[in-house]
Amino acid sequence: MTNFSPSLDFAQQLDSQDPLASFRDQFVITDPDLIYLDGNSLGRLPKAAAERAKHIVNEEWGQDLIRGWNKGWWEAPQRVGDNIGGLIGAAPGQTLVSDTVSLNLFKLAASALMLQPNRKRVITDTFNFPSDLYILQGIKNLLSSGGRVDPHDRGGSYRDHTILRIGATDDDITPDLAALETAMDEDTALLTLSHVVFKSGYLYDMRRITDLAHAKGALVLWDLSHSVGSVPVRLDECNADFAIGCTYKYLNGGPGAPGFLYVNKKIQDKLTSPIWGWWGQKYPFDFSLDYEPTPGTRRFLVGTQPMISLLTMEAALEPTLNAGMDAIRAKSILMTDYASFLTDTWLAPLGFSLGSPRDSAQRGSHISIRHADGYRVNRALIEEMNVIPDFRAPDNIRLGFSSLYTSFTEIWQGFDRIKRVVEEKRHEKYPKQKLTVT
Repeated sequence: MTNFSPSLDFAQQLDSQDPLASFRDQFVITDPDLIYLDGNSLGRLPKAAAERAKHIVNEEWGQDLIRGWNKGWWEAPQRVGDNIGGLIGAAPGQTLVSDTVSLNLFKLAASALMLQPNRKRVITDTFNFPSDLYILQGIKNLLSSGGRVDPHDRGGSYRDHTILRIGATDDDITPDLAALETAMDEDTALLTLSHVVFKSGYLYDMRRITDLAHAKGALVLWDLSHSVGSVPVRLDECNADFAIGCTYKYLNGGPGAPGFLYVNKKIQDKLTSPIWGWWGQKYPFDFSLDYEPTPGTRRFLVGTQPMISLLTMEAALEPTLNAGMDAIRAKSILMTDYASFLTDTWLAPLGFSLGSPRDSAQRGSHISIRHADGYRVNRALIEEMNVIPDFRAPDNIRLGFSSLYTSFTEIWQGFDRIKRVVEEKRHEKYPKQKLTVT
């Protein structure tokens, strides 16, 4: 680890040595005083995406109209998918842009369970994003109840499928890997985890976990939402079966930008999508009344794709593709190490603790700082100090760092303002009752 200093001069020195510093100019930054530390929830707007959005609306939609479908729109889910595939270690023909993360999880997890009807166990962990857990619970109900939906079901012996959630070995930071390994058996159909978990930023060893699951004959599905664009991912090398992810965090695709899915080429044509749509039909413009799935990943497409957001997101990928994942990861490690140092040096005496792994090999590009009054501290930062992090219950203030536009000086300023909020007790004026979005 670098020998850090808490001085502003040191932060500025890190910026002067940053090989990615120039990429900041490729993003729309209208308020230079704003410390934006929420790129792990919504990335900044790339200038290339803003220009492309104007062109899509004014030229492609405005002038080409429906002719745009034969000028690159129809092929966009696969073309843009292959671009993302280059960031996650996937050869062409395996990654597809489509729908949302939740819908893609539903399609892939359901298809995995249908492929292995005699296996009844799904394993995940308490660190997984709750929406992923909800989708799994819904699939369990559908498969186990003949289509009856029981929102109050939390598992029971009368259900065929079981969902096992692995817990932590410490204070909600590190998954219990020993319990995870013990839980996997010959009845396990699917293991699904977030590669980088959303609260603590813990980073799973993808290769090791995938190998453990495959040794028991289970399939593996990784949620890459907090890792794509921030840490190197090598799906093909790890022999992963499935992956899903979003594009509006570190890929800067914009709010509600479509998600993506990955299916290993070895199993693509063995799978059946649970949703049969005309974009997944083998010959869609024959308008046959009977469904025949197209070969490959395209069978997981359903309906007409959102072209404005999809093509805008395609342009937003340019800075990430140009910077390269190795350089992005190197800066990310330095930023999170620096932020951990400032947490220990400045914030620990004020009642904060680090809610993320200290080993950078086990950490993504965001950290959590924990405080008993974390929600009100977060409110004060946003409303008084022009700092934007986010809050995750029960006590986590998440600080997300993007290698493409976050500077070390910003990190220093952000921590200085966090310290001032607590020292000056600014947070105490805010109610403990939470706003809808935290």
